[in-house]
Formats: sequence, structure tokens, C-alpha cells
Amino acid sequence: MIRNRARWAACAAMVMLLAGGAPLARQTDPFTAQAQNLGQRSVSGAVINGDSQPVAGVTVFLKNQKTKAIRSFTSTKDGRFHFAQVNMAEDFDLWGEKDGKKTAVKTVSSWDARKDFETELKMK
Repeated sequence: MIRNRARWAACAAMVMLLAGGAPLARQTDPFTAQAQNLGQRSVSGAVINGDSQPVAGVTVFLKNQKTKAIRSFTSTKDGRFHFAQVNMAEDFDLWGEKDGKKTAVKTVSSWDARKDFETELKMK
């Protein structure tokens, strides 16, 4: 029975590695799994026009690709926007809209390890 538990624990660790997770830490109970804590990041940047000038009053959207939850931020007079506490384990779409114009959609990927994601959004 102990041999079967050891095999199960080794298989579980291999599955975690193949799925992109961290291997299970050595523990007294091989059946206790630990969640991977990727933490939070900030997503910020500036909205610019075709002349690379900042655009104020743009509604910038951050949409969770899985849950479809949307957060928004209105760009400041210098075109800046900022989202705090963005889950690093999830993927997001980022874009801006103003007066019927829209920026290209950018992806904030869970594969990107940056804690401070900084980008520019260009109005079309």
C-alpha cells in the first residue's frame, strides 16, 4: 500500500509539471497539494494618438478572458491609465474607446511574468 502511495505521488508530481504547475513540495502527507501563488500585478500605460500625443478622457477597459468581468479606467489629462491588483494567473484583454474610436486590443497574458505591465494604446 505504501508503494502505491509513492507511485501515486510521483505520478501526481509529473502531471503537475506537464500541466505547467510547480512540482509538489516535499511534505509529510503526499496527498496534500499546494496552490501556486502567482500573485497580483499592475497594468498601466498611456493612450496616445497618431502623433504620439497623450489622449485624455479615453475609457480603458480590462476584460478577464475567462470570467468576462470588465474593469474600466478613464485616462488622465496626460493619457495615463492604471489598474492595480490584476491576477497574474489569468489572461486579460486591454483596449480603449472614445468618441466612436477604438484602440487595438492587447492581451495581458498569464505567461507574462512582469509584476508591472506597462504598455501604450494607440487611438485609430
